[in-house]
Amino acid sequence: MHRAAYLFLTSTMLLWGGNSVAGKLAVGHVSPMTLVFLRWVMAVLILLPVGWRALREDWPEVRGHWRLIAGLGACGFTIFNVIFYTALNYTTAINVSIEQAAMPIVIILANFLLFRLRVQPLQIVGVVLTIVGVALTASHGELGQLLKLNLNFGDAIMLVAVLCYSLYSVGLRLKPAIRWQSLMLALSIAALLISVPFFLWEAASGRVIVPDARGWALTLYTALGASVVSQVLYIKGNELIGANRAGLFINLVPIFGTLLSVLIVGEQFQPYQALALALVLGGIALAEYSGSKAALQMQ
Repeated sequence: MHRAAYLFLTSTMLLWGGNSVAGKLAVGHVSPMTLVFLRWVMAVLILLPVGWRALREDWPEVRGHWRLIAGLGACGFTIFNVIFYTALNYTTAINVSIEQAAMPIVIILANFLLFRLRVQPLQIVGVVLTIVGVALTASHGELGQLLKLNLNFGDAIMLVAVLCYSLYSVGLRLKPAIRWQSLMLALSIAALLISVPFFLWEAASGRVIVPDARGWALTLYTALGASVVSQVLYIKGNELIGANRAGLFINLVPIFGTLLSVLIVGEQFQPYQALALALVLGGIALAEYSGSKAALQMQ
């Protein structure tokens, strides 16, 4: 069971790391809110043949939990990405990477406050190691540079995005007992509806960039890889080992994003990137050892 969860979550973070690279490549080829809107249009179209029948059969449960599903779709699928793209207009990629590293901590705190779920000391050590790895990646191997960071409006709203996705991760434990096809289609429809006002705002302000060939290709990747496949795997991983342990894998995103930039964009691989990867993987392994041991003792 744990091996499947590790595979699901690692694959998710690899796809999300690819989404970071896609975001870089999309600049000038499709505007941010248009990208968010179109990715969910495509995601719904992809999921309709797969999930429509299941959604019809599960409709009584979906209707009974529509507020929860709408909230999860809004927080985890739309608002996080809208704020993420907006924050990068005001702050640096370094700041955003560091702030995203707070997600595991927020998830742990939220689980404790809402459900009284406790963590083991070694899990805290593992979280700290992964944050150091993210900091090393974000600062390009010079941790002293982090002391020079200036906080601004972009950083403030990025913290809201971190809170949104953390609450989404924790809220998955409350999802109704329906098939994943129904859940993903319902969440994606909610995400699409929530994205419409942001797209209309971008259009009204004259900031829309209609996708060109590269823009459409990147939008398809974000829809299929970063939206549909990755979210299914993330939900499955959460089901298997819980949000506290699954959330720790999120700190692999900037690591994979950096490594994929080396492979795809042609950036140069640096020794600090290898050290950062080792720290993040080591932190996850340490936290997982402690978390899985504690879970066995509770059975």
